Amino acid sequence: MAAPPSRLAIRPFWALLGLICALYILFWLALILATAAYAPPAVWWRALGSADIQYATVLSLITCTVAAGISVIVAIPIGYFMSRTQFRGKSLLDAALDIPIVLPPMVIGLCLLIFFQSPLGKAIEQLTLPFTFTVAGVILAQFVVAAAFSIRTLRGTFDHLSPRPEQVALTLGCTPLQALWHVTLPSARRGLVAAFCIAWARSLGEFGPILVFAGATRQKTEVLPTTVWLELSVGNLDSAVTVSLLMIALAVVVLIAVRTTGERL
Repeated sequence: MAAPPSRLAIRPFWALLGLICALYILFWLALILATAAYAPPAVWWRALGSADIQYATVLSLITCTVAAGISVIVAIPIGYFMSRTQFRGKSLLDAALDIPIVLPPMVIGLCLLIFFQSPLGKAIEQLTLPFTFTVAGVILAQFVVAAAFSIRTLRGTFDHLSPRPEQVALTLGCTPLQALWHVTLPSARRGLVAAFCIAWARSLGEFGPILVFAGATRQKTEVLPTTVWLELSVGNLDSAVTVSLLMIALAVVVLIAVRTTGERL
């Protein structure tokens, strides 16, 4: 029987992995620091004082919050259903739920645009509210992608929760809905926070679907990602860098919020 490798023998292996990890982190830090050093702080404040950028910032905060909230509401029943049930074809449904994650962003926006030009899409807009090239369209484009990440997060949360307390609640007279509401969701509160934060961060970074479906009209459907594109298109690199740094700061805040919940992305 071969002797197990000594700790001294395996130390170089872990040192190599640690070096790869450190180099990857340093690469990203170099990118961010280079971006931050491109323009002096005075340029940042001047760009942030722009009415267009202020409008895009406020609209991004509102639409991301609404899209993330709707994503979590939709993700709760879907994630719970996928976690607690077994049925034929479940793997296919599981794969279908990941379609928004793997599709190119521009394709998602194009699909939304074409759908709302169809008779069914036009009927929906007539019965509810217009989506194409409106703020509602921005929220819908953000939701389509963000919901997939919320579903993944909440399904993982429900998978890690024992169904035993729910079964006990059912034997005590609770309905399945009451067991979900009073037993499961309080236990899954960290996962709910994580799902919301992840959906919010994904909504903040959405560009392709918004550009194709909702447009990038100044003071109307302009959000932070499209602001970067608009500023670059007119050669205003300082403003594009400023908005990029603002988005990085918001992403860091969201990442910290997720980590404080004890959940892993």
